[in-house]
Amino acid sequence: MRWKDRRRSDNVEDRRGETTGYAAAGAAPLLLRFLPAMIRSKTGRTLLIVGLVVIFGGRMLGFDVLGLLLGGGGDRVASQGQQQLSAEEQELADFVAVVLAETEDTWHLLFREQGKVYREPTLVLFSGRVNSACGMASAAVGPFYCPADQQLYIDLSFFQDLSRRHGAPGDFAQAYVVAHEVGHHVQTLLGISQQVQQAGRGRSKADVNALSVRQELQADCFAGLWGHAASAQQQLLEPGDLEEALRAASAIGDDRLQKEAGQRVVPDSFTHGSSEQRVRWFRRGFDSGELAACDTFAAGAL
Repeated sequence: MRWKDRRRSDNVEDRRGETTGYAAAGAAPLLLRFLPAMIRSKTGRTLLIVGLVVIFGGRMLGFDVLGLLLGGGGDRVASQGQQQLSAEEQELADFVAVVLAETEDTWHLLFREQGKVYREPTLVLFSGRVNSACGMASAAVGPFYCPADQQLYIDLSFFQDLSRRHGAPGDFAQAYVVAHEVGHHVQTLLGISQQVQQAGRGRSKADVNALSVRQELQADCFAGLWGHAASAQQQLLEPGDLEEALRAASAIGDDRLQKEAGQRVVPDSFTHGSSEQRVRWFRRGFDSGELAACDTFAAGAL
């Protein structure tokens, strides 16, 4: 990709090298000090039980209640760690900012065509672990989108895994990952994510997984829509870029990941789609450039 002279998005929050904590965390020793008295008191025991139920219930629903109790509502403090970012790491952040800017331009245009207004998301760069409105997450979960705060979260070390572990190197492969997470933001703005969540209530795990697959494949198709716009700009894409994205989509298919982990391939357990499906839907968006082409929920076969 020819990206270095292009606009960088202002919607990037760089938290790499930060050590994040909470100002109220100092309350923990105080709580331990009074814990025996709470246990001896009937009221104290009741409050303790209710507190534990709220904390663990929140975690089951994906909310970091404990983090909020310890100052997540404005008392969060962050200190810059000793880690110094290399020139390569800074360049990668610049690249991601360019990709995000390109998705902004694409989705502003597509939303205007639908008579809608596109709200730009924030992309958060982090190292190791990060606290979001969806709870604490480690780099092991990979890039993700949190609908509760409408932000994308990426530990850029994932791109090394994509290249070395999954055999999908290249800048357009990395751009595909960013565009896919932006696709989830688009689903939130269009109300699709909320509809999927409602449709999954009371359904079996296999049915919920099937809905998840359709949602993820649609995000792949949305990433392809951005790729279509990028391909129309001859100065952005270079020969071989499309193949990089297709390799990345194939590399993170559920069937391939299960095989790499030495597991049996179980389609009912898929949450993102097979390699073939991910390639097909990215390519569908890339070739068509039409939002209507990405309706995975109306498709009879994926």
